[in-house]
Amino acid sequence: MAKSHQTHIRVRGYHLDLFLHVNNARYLEFLEEARWSYFEDEALTPLFWQRGYGMAVVNININYRHGAVFDDDLVIHTGFSLVRQRSAVLKQVITLKNTDTVVADAEIVFVAVDKNSNKAVGFDDELKERLNSLLEKTA
Repeated sequence: MAKSHQTHIRVRGYHLDLFLHVNNARYLEFLEEARWSYFEDEALTPLFWQRGYGMAVVNININYRHGAVFDDDLVIHTGFSLVRQRSAVLKQVITLKNTDTVVADAEIVFVAVDKNSNKAVGFDDELKERLNSLLEKTA
């Protein structure tokens, strides 16, 4: 994922649990923040919204590899690993800044949801082409 999007997050006191490391649920928030940042930076959000689509996560697989603690600087790498007709897979890796230490990694499957019917819909040709262009960029 050499050319992936990067989001930086500093671990704050409110991210910690009683054991003084980042609570497992917080990692999901970090990953979500990074996905929103990626979609905004790549102008994907307007492409979905103009079509009357929302985006819904339908599956997350996360591996916790190394505990993050107060004042750690985290880098979240985000990129597409697969685009299908009705879903796409994002790979996200959280590392400690300036190291190769992986804190967590995850694969997130999302779909486009029609705002009126509240049902998953397939990606139209233009949207699928745009998503595939990002897949090539992160390969």
